[in-house]
Parts: sequence; structure tokens; C-alpha cells
Amino acid sequence: MKRPNLLYVFPDQFRLMSLGIWQNPTYSAHLSGRPDPVTTPNLDTFALTATSYTNAVSNCPVCSPHRGSLMTGLYPNKSGVPLNCNSDRLCSDLPQSQTCFTDILSQAGYHIGYIGKWHLDLPTANDPESPGRFVDAYFVEGEQPAWDSYTEPKRRHGIDYWYGYGTFDQHTNPHYYDSHGKRYEPKVWSAEHEADKAIEYITNQSGVRDDSHPFALFVSMNPPHSPYNSLKDCREADLALYQDKGTNSLLVRENADLELEKAKSAPYYFANVSGVDKEFGRIVDALKQTGEWENTLVVFTSDHGETLCSHGLEDAKNCIYNESFQVPFLVKSPQQNEADIATQFISSPDIMPSILSKLGLSDQVPNTVQGEARFEASKNGYALYFRNLDGEKDHLGKVIDYFPQSRGIKTERYTLALEVSPEYQLTKTRLFDDQSDPYQRHPLELDVQNPAFQSLLRQLAQGLTRIEDPWYQHQVLSHLIPYNEVK
Repeated sequence: MKRPNLLYVFPDQFRLMSLGIWQNPTYSAHLSGRPDPVTTPNLDTFALTATSYTNAVSNCPVCSPHRGSLMTGLYPNKSGVPLNCNSDRLCSDLPQSQTCFTDILSQAGYHIGYIGKWHLDLPTANDPESPGRFVDAYFVEGEQPAWDSYTEPKRRHGIDYWYGYGTFDQHTNPHYYDSHGKRYEPKVWSAEHEADKAIEYITNQSGVRDDSHPFALFVSMNPPHSPYNSLKDCREADLALYQDKGTNSLLVRENADLELEKAKSAPYYFANVSGVDKEFGRIVDALKQTGEWENTLVVFTSDHGETLCSHGLEDAKNCIYNESFQVPFLVKSPQQNEADIATQFISSPDIMPSILSKLGLSDQVPNTVQGEARFEASKNGYALYFRNLDGEKDHLGKVIDYFPQSRGIKTERYTLALEVSPEYQLTKTRLFDDQSDPYQRHPLELDVQNPAFQSLLRQLAQGLTRIEDPWYQHQVLSHLIPYNEVK
């Protein structure tokens, strides 16, 4: 009997609050604050036969670092991807030498498919159709960095079927490179086209894989990632669900600043959310029609969240606030037909070992992996938080190192983030009691004499020490974080 298949769908910037299931009282008790008034019928139906992990986080909540952790099982200090990848950041590039999630699946006999956004490469001048040039249409040499990239076969880590791109944020004008480097510009909303390709792969319309082997398909949709400002960024039918609703009826979380210019974008963000839901539903239907539904592990999650005007922030991500830090994480195991809710923390590096364990491949997980198999964990645990910025630059202005500006921790009750200056002096503390302050609007003073906060700092020290984070290596804020008290 062949191993279970894997279908892993992860739209970008899809926040935890944007699921319809939170309207259900069974689920609402597990969400901090009010949910978004979204329409996601396919995901809601999926949740009825899946396990909803309510404490899943994106530890370093920007695209590339999360993806680096997903692929390697390592935190950003070890994955090779501490920053969002672009051609100015020489220090952020998924190493070709790293044994990745897809490498292990390939070695175990899986046929691997990858569709959509990759964003794990240092862009280089490797356009397959114009050698010596970048593929980024906006790249002007000497003026701005190239973000988009072409991923050559040697950088695909065991992936057999490739239909992807680096990063390109034009939802209705996407482009892709196939396994052989041929470029496609379908002029279709990207998530819809990616669902079409996923359905082709699952049903094996073109005979790209041997049906006697299990498959592992990763579908990385860009929406609801920005931009979400106009009909150029979504579909009219999806926008119709929200366009006649006032801002105050869409941005219902108490910490949302409705005066921000960004507030006008709410209908377009939610339109993309509902659009992704429709395309996910189409993919699931195709999987059921093949008869492989009961033999497939299906995951729906995201790179990171979206602040969407909460806390008065224009930046969508890269902060410890729940709207940015928490992500949906729904998992349907093979043969599962009942809903379940799990509250243990799932961190980005935990995804790889957790899924491999569920697929019966735990013995294939490299001993260097920092993440842990968490699906069956009996304790909630905690999650670490990281915010990295550009660090040292070379003589050409290229970033060759990163600066670990902030570190933090989230437990079942508290959220704590500490920020430092380039001299490693404390500049800001964010501490919240998430039970009494679900919108994280009232920061507490970090009283180191308080036993609860002492425990919080010990856990932070333990986590940073275990993964050999730069803060541990440089003993940053050692007068607060008791590194020497943990093993």
C-alpha cells in the first residue's frame, strides 16, 4: 500500500481572524477578539473534517523567513533565510546544500509538485529566456533591487513538477516558469490559475507522474498578500461580497484604526480571502473526485498574518501582534472525518517534522532540525518571535549580515517582545496579558520581580539558548533574560 499523499496549500498573508469558522461558538472561544466578517464556506466545510490548530504562528512573520523554516525545519538564524529575499540581501538565500522538506519526501518515493510563489532564492541574472538578465520586470540596474527570481532545477530541492516564480505582486497579471524554464503569462487572477494547475496535477491530466507513487503537492497562492487596493487585485464576484459594506462593519476588531488610509482596502483584502476560499474548494473537489481524499494529508495555512489597520499600523506584518503573528493551520489526516480543535503551539520549523511524522517518515528527519513534531503534543508549550533587519553591508552596498532587532515569546497567556538598538540596548518592551487584553491594547510593565514574568523570561532564555540564537550568543539583555539559568 502506498503512503498517504500530501496537499499543502498556503496562501500568503492570510490572517487567522479571516476564517468563517470563528463565527461558530465552538471555535470562537479560541480566538482573541472578534473574527473578521468573511465568507469562507469551503474552508468552513473543510474544518468540519480537520483539526484546527488555534496556536499556530509565523515566528518571523515575513514571507521568506517563514518559508525557509518550512523547508528546513530550522529557525531563521540557521535556515539561511533570516530576511526577505531580494538581490540586495546576499545573506538570505535557501542553501542548495540544505536537506529540505521536499528532498526528504522525494527520497521517500514521493513525486513532488510545487505551484506558485517560492521566494526563497537570492535573485540572480539567470533569466532562462535572456541569459545574463534578471527576470524582475521592474529591475533597473543600480537603482533598485530585483525581487522576482527564476529557480533553476539545481535549486528546487527534489521538486519534480515546477510551475512557479520568485515573488511578483500583480494578482491579475501573474507569470510562471515551468519545469523546463518556459515562461507563461495567463492573464488570469493568480489563485484561480494556480488552482487550475493544481487540479491538472492531482488528476494527472498530462501524465506528469506515476500514479503508483504518492504525491506531495505544495500550492503557494499570493493573494491575499498586498496589493489589495482595486479591482486589479481581485475578482469582481469576490469583491461583490464586501464592496457595499461600510469600513466599520468590515474592520470590527477593537484595535483597528479606521482613520488610516489603508482602511479603504478592507473590501479588497476580504475579496481575496473569499477568492482563495473558492479556489481551495475547487482543489479539494478535484482531490475527492480522484478517490484520493481519504488517503491524503491536507494542510491549509499561511506564511504570516495581516495587521489590516490594527494598532494603527500601515505595515501588514513583521510584528508580534496577533493579527500578524498568528496564522490559520487546518490539518485533515488521512481517514479523518470529524472536526477537532488543538491548542498546542505550532511554530514554523515544527511544520516539517510534524508532517513527516504524520506520513510515517519521522526517522527521515535530520537530527539538525530544530522544530519538533507537534501534532500529538500533550502540552501547549510556547512560540518564539523574531524580527530581523538589514545588518552589515559590503563595499557595494549589499547586505551581508542581519541585525536581530527584536526577540520575544508567546505563551498561552502572555505575549512579550523586546527590541534593542544596534548597541544591544533595550529600546522598547511590549508585554500583554492576552487573557484580559485580547486586542493587546494595554501593555504591561515588565516587573522582573513578578513570578509570572520571571517564568516568561526563563522560557525565552531557554528557547533562544536551545536554537543558539544571536541574542544568546551575544548575551543580549542578560540582565533580564537569564541565559545562565537554563540548560
